Amino acid sequence: MNARIRRNHRKRDYRFRCKDVSERQGCLLYAFPGTVNILSELHQQWLQYSKKEGEQKKMVKKPFVTKEKLEEIAAQIPTPFHIYDEKGIRENAKAVQEAFSWNPGFREYFAVKANANPALIKILGEYGCGCDCSSETELMLSDAMGFHGEKIMFSSNVTPAREYQLAEKLGAIINLDDFTHIDFLEKTIGYIPETISCRYNPGGLFSISNDIMDNPGDAKYGMTTEQLFEAFRVLKAKGAKRFGIHAFLASNTVTNDYYPTLAGLLFELAVKLEKETGAKITFINLSGGVGIPYRPDQEPNDIRAIGEGVHKAYDEILVPAGMGDVAIYTEMGRFMMGPYGGLVTRAIHQKHIYKEYIGCDACAVNLMRPAMYGAYHHITVMGKEDAPCDHKYDVTGSLCENNDKFAIDRMLPQIDVGDLLFIHDTGAHGFSMGYNYNGKLRSAEVLLKEDGSFEMIRRAETPKDYFATLDGTEEYRKMFGE
Repeated sequence: MNARIRRNHRKRDYRFRCKDVSERQGCLLYAFPGTVNILSELHQQWLQYSKKEGEQKKMVKKPFVTKEKLEEIAAQIPTPFHIYDEKGIRENAKAVQEAFSWNPGFREYFAVKANANPALIKILGEYGCGCDCSSETELMLSDAMGFHGEKIMFSSNVTPAREYQLAEKLGAIINLDDFTHIDFLEKTIGYIPETISCRYNPGGLFSISNDIMDNPGDAKYGMTTEQLFEAFRVLKAKGAKRFGIHAFLASNTVTNDYYPTLAGLLFELAVKLEKETGAKITFINLSGGVGIPYRPDQEPNDIRAIGEGVHKAYDEILVPAGMGDVAIYTEMGRFMMGPYGGLVTRAIHQKHIYKEYIGCDACAVNLMRPAMYGAYHHITVMGKEDAPCDHKYDVTGSLCENNDKFAIDRMLPQIDVGDLLFIHDTGAHGFSMGYNYNGKLRSAEVLLKEDGSFEMIRRAETPKDYFATLDGTEEYRKMFGE
C-alpha cells in the first residue's frame, strides 16, 4: 500500500496515512477541495487491505502488566490511572546509551514535556540522561531533581525573559530559537554565555528516499540557513566560544533512517559553519523525532541500528574534517518513555444507538492525543486477550465533546461493564498533555517496579486542587469552609 497522506502532529499540516482514516472522525480537517472524497476512497482501500492482511496474521500488542496485578492496584488506587513499567524504562535507557557509546560526549536529554514525573526522570538520570526543558516550571523541576549546569538543555520559543534568567542561573545550555533572541538574551542576562546553541530550520520538505517525512518550512521553529551563519558570527563576536546546532525536522518517525539522514545533513552544515565562521562546534543535538510503533503491525525502531547509522555518517563527514571530538546529543522523549506507559480505565457504561459505544471512566483529560490528533492507541481488554475481536465499538470518555474518543469503529472483544481496558503507549505525551476541561480531574500515576510491587508516584487531583487558584474568594470558602 503506497498511497499515503501524512499528518504532522505538531503543526497544522494535516496529512494522513490511508490506514489512519477510520480514526479521524471528530478532528478538524484542513485540506484542499476534494479531500473528503480522496480520503473516503483511501479508507475503502485500507479496509480491503486490512481485511486481507488480517487473514494472513493476527496483530498482537501485549500489555506489560497482568489483569490480576491491575485489579490489585485498582483496589487501592481507583481507575483511571497511568501505569509505567520500570523494567522496560531501564532496559531501553541502557540500550540507548550502548547504541551511542562510540561517542564519548553523548548525552540523551530527556524531553521533560513528554512526561514530567520526577520518579521516572530520576530513573533516566541513573543512565546518564539530562533534561530537555522548554519552560520555567520544567527548569524548576529539573533543578529540584538534581540536574544542574550542562545536564539541562533549555530549548524554548517565544521565550519570556524570566525563563532565560532562570536557565542562566541554573547554568543550562541555552538553545536559541530565533536570530532576534541573541539581543534579547544579552539584554536579559547581561552577556552571551560561552556555551550556546542555535536551532536550525532548513525550510522546504524533509524527505528520506523520496518519502516526505515532514514539512519544516511550515514550522515556527528555528533559524534559516542564512540566519544561522550570521548568528554564529554575531555570537562569536559577543564572546561565545563553544557552539551547538539543534534541529527537529520530523515527528514520530518509525524508520531507522531518520537520525542518520538528519545527522548527515547537520554534520555537513557543521563543517561548513566552522570553516566559514570560525566558530568551534562542540556538540550537535539531533533532538527528538525517533518514534514508536503505536500500531501492532508496525516494526519498532532499532536504536542500535540508528546509533550505528549516525556513527557511519560521523566517521564519513566530521572525522575527515578534523571534527572527531564533537559530542552527539539527543532528546527522545517519546522513544524513551512512550511504550512503557499505559492508561488503565474501566468500562462503566454501554450505549446502543446508531453505533455501539463503550463509555470509560477515563476521558481526553487523561489522554488527549486521540481527540486532538485522531491518533491511534491500541486497546487491550484485560482478561480477554485471546478472545475474538468480533465487536465494533467507539470507546469514549465523558467530555461534552464528540471527539472524546479513544477509538472509533475499533474491532475488539465483547466489552462488559466493569472490564478493565489497557490503552497502550501513553508513557510520553499522555498524562503530561492533560487538562481540566469540563472540570474533570487528572488521574494518579503508578510505577510498576521491577520486583512486581507498585508505588503511586502522583496522586489523583481532587476538587480542592481544581479550585486552588480561587483561594480567598467567597465561593472557595463556601465549598471548603476556609
